[in-house]
Amino acid sequence: MAVTGKLYGKAFLSLFNKEIDWDTDPIKCSLHTSTYVPDQDVDDYFNDVTNEVTGTGYTAGGATLAGKTITYTAATNKCTLDANDCSWTSATITARVAVVYDAQTGVATTEPLICYQLSDADIISTNGTFTVAWNASGIVEITVA
Repeated sequence: MAVTGKLYGKAFLSLFNKEIDWDTDPIKCSLHTSTYVPDQDVDDYFNDVTNEVTGTGYTAGGATLAGKTITYTAATNKCTLDANDCSWTSATITARVAVVYDAQTGVATTEPLICYQLSDADIISTNGTFTVAWNASGIVEITVA
């Protein structure tokens, strides 16, 4: 199974317009079914994200990321956003897309999207732990050159 991660294009606008504060805002990860097709050029706020999963052990809106870090490594010119992996225990859900967004306002039309992970197949959990494991390099890694 292959998983691809991408930034939403308008996330940079949100970062530079001070809509997103990675360190202090509640950044969340929500799960979505295969019928949500991310459009990284158009989707900008959480109201654009559809078909959130429902099921035992999952709460609408997703889970708040813990252990968030932002680092810059001068030797590689890389800026990295990272956090602990997200898990839902005793979960019975089926998902294909994980969406990371800033949930500071509690209003979907003003909660900026950051990035998403898309699997090429459904991931199913039946009364078990459903985990979104971030890449070892971080959730987002940007090369500044």
